[in-house]
Amino acid sequence: MNDITGTQGSSASPRRWLFALTILTGSFLLFLVQPLVARMALPRLGGAPNVWNSAMLVYQALLLGGYAYAHALSRLPVARQAMIHLALLLLAALTLPIALPDIAPPAAGSEAWWVPYLFLLTIGPLFFVVSAQAPLMQGWFAAHPRAGDPYPLYAASNLGSFAGLLAYPLLAEPLLPIGAQSGAWAAGYGALVVLVALTALTRRAAPAPAPLAATDGDGDDAAPSTKRIALWLALAAVPSGLMLSTTTHLTTDIFAMPLLWVIPLGLYLLSFSIAFAERRGLATALIAAAPVVLATGGALAMLGSAEASMVAVAASLLMLFVVSVTLHARLYETRPAPARLTQFYLVMSAGGVLGGAFTALIAPLVFDWTWEHPLLILAAAALLPLGAWGSRLGRIFASPDAKRIAVMLLLFLVFVGSLAFRGELIDSPKWSAFDIAAFVLLIAATVLLAAQRWSFVAACAALIAALGAMTQAQTSFEGARSRSYFGIYTVADWPGVERRLQHGTTLHGAQRLIKGRQNDATSYYGATAGVGLTLRAAERLYGPQARIGVVGLGVGTLACYGRPGQSWTFFEIDPEVLAYSQRHQFTFLDNCAPKAPVIIGDARLKLEGLPDDSFDILVVDAFSSDAIPLHLLTEEAQRTYFRTLAKNGLLVIHISNRFIKLEPVLAALAREEGLASAMRPDRPEPKYLAASDWVVLSRDPKQLAALTSEGGWRPLVAPAPSVWRDDYASILPQIIWKNFL
Repeated sequence: MNDITGTQGSSASPRRWLFALTILTGSFLLFLVQPLVARMALPRLGGAPNVWNSAMLVYQALLLGGYAYAHALSRLPVARQAMIHLALLLLAALTLPIALPDIAPPAAGSEAWWVPYLFLLTIGPLFFVVSAQAPLMQGWFAAHPRAGDPYPLYAASNLGSFAGLLAYPLLAEPLLPIGAQSGAWAAGYGALVVLVALTALTRRAAPAPAPLAATDGDGDDAAPSTKRIALWLALAAVPSGLMLSTTTHLTTDIFAMPLLWVIPLGLYLLSFSIAFAERRGLATALIAAAPVVLATGGALAMLGSAEASMVAVAASLLMLFVVSVTLHARLYETRPAPARLTQFYLVMSAGGVLGGAFTALIAPLVFDWTWEHPLLILAAAALLPLGAWGSRLGRIFASPDAKRIAVMLLLFLVFVGSLAFRGELIDSPKWSAFDIAAFVLLIAATVLLAAQRWSFVAACAALIAALGAMTQAQTSFEGARSRSYFGIYTVADWPGVERRLQHGTTLHGAQRLIKGRQNDATSYYGATAGVGLTLRAAERLYGPQARIGVVGLGVGTLACYGRPGQSWTFFEIDPEVLAYSQRHQFTFLDNCAPKAPVIIGDARLKLEGLPDDSFDILVVDAFSSDAIPLHLLTEEAQRTYFRTLAKNGLLVIHISNRFIKLEPVLAALAREEGLASAMRPDRPEPKYLAASDWVVLSRDPKQLAALTSEGGWRPLVAPAPSVWRDDYASILPQIIWKNFL
């Protein structure tokens, strides 16, 4: 019979399309639910890059559990596997619709463990059972006598994952509120259960798998050797770790670009579709290009740490994609017979967890910078198949002695040339034609050293060290940098002139070191900035005992607008930021507000615990980078702010941003809540000050008019079509696309 319930007779179709559709649907749901849950949790978590890395580690661990479950089932007849799997799918459905559990917020410093715990409680059962889809369906498909190679179905799995990942920011988030997104996902889950049942019907008469060989050997069914398993682990771990380290590296050292985490994960998933495809042409071409791309990407990543550029972003992403395709293709080429399929995927998933754990858990505790990124680049260099590149140098130097001398000489030239090249760019950052030619020669020499594995790794290490890692190491040895769950901070001194705190490549605050000028306002907080005008008017508007709250401590610059008798309170999510003031590296707090309390934790949650009418002025300056903490700008957040403000209080929000137009968002909130509003663009001349944009909102138009009477303020631009809410917000309409170029 050839219908969907046909038997396993040789005339029956293997129904490849049905299995591909089931696998694709399961993977689509898996990667649609990841950003969905992250979006749900945003009001509790904030927007630090490590939040996403922690979430990814949870997903990888659940994926490993799902693959282990699929491997355990693989020894049973398909009919029994189907009964068990369908039963678990129905049990997991009892946790629908997806909703966050009601648990206490994390204590300061415990975010690295609390975030995975929250995600496990929210999505654990569903993610576990759906993650088993790909290996289970491939195993069921292979049970048909005419099925052929099941491994290319893994390409469908990752194509579905890629589609699900893109569908969230492009379709689900802009079009549907959180509740509707959860409902749509539940409907998709129901469709998946039906598809699984149909695939089970097509294999209901499949016999139990034959016993597998328990010892090593050369046969297709022989147990893989320890060496082979170790290779699988490494080939899976390096791309997984590199995907997360690329996200951290780009958002810390190059661009804190919104949605940037989606791109590395999407490229990582897409790499499987190419690496596991039946047609090998594209994978073969990328494997051949891998040494060139790795050397170029590693070099530009180090240069990008000093000077942000879209070239560095593009090179890092291209390197991740090509390396992932290459290493995953090597995984595919070393795959076992279909009888060992679930074991293969189990080991591969374990490798993914190892790479994720190294990047998301170990690295932030051990390293003070994104050292995991160059280390993973070197690990990739040690695993890439070098192919034809390995014979290039041998063709030039037939003598082994001459070849060894050439290798040592080239290594020396790569290192010295890279040092000279970096020095040239520091003096003149804009690349000339000579600079481009010199860079091409450095890459060519590095790739030429692919004649031997060790020399290629050494050449990549020389490039990375000379083009940036040595400078980063010097900063580490000087103790000028620290790393926390929320970011990487570097203190940079111009002796006797100024001290700055950098968050990646974003200025987090500065203090003048000139005697008598230490308390001067700097960077975005000058006297003519919106916040400066507001705080200087506090006594005039609210009397000598004005109550002022500041969300976002930074280096404490705003404290020096305080006057005797005023009450000041600061909110800061990262204890490491406060530590800079406690260690007296920045002395604004010591000098101007030594008794002001600093409340550690997410400001929105902390404000919810305060009584009504706590402040006359509330300043929101929580942008450690251009990655906006969206949960601080929603309608619900604004209501929390105004609950803690006096009836005639002022809410002052810093909206300077390179990538997102925040003014229309606040204009929509002002319209929705009936608030008076004004915006102050400040473009100061002094070199110690920076351009800034500040918005002031108030329930009292007269009080706002009293503030803005000095001039320089203007009405807000036309509002966005809708306000941001905790359950519905999209930054896509507000992105300034031209600034990415």
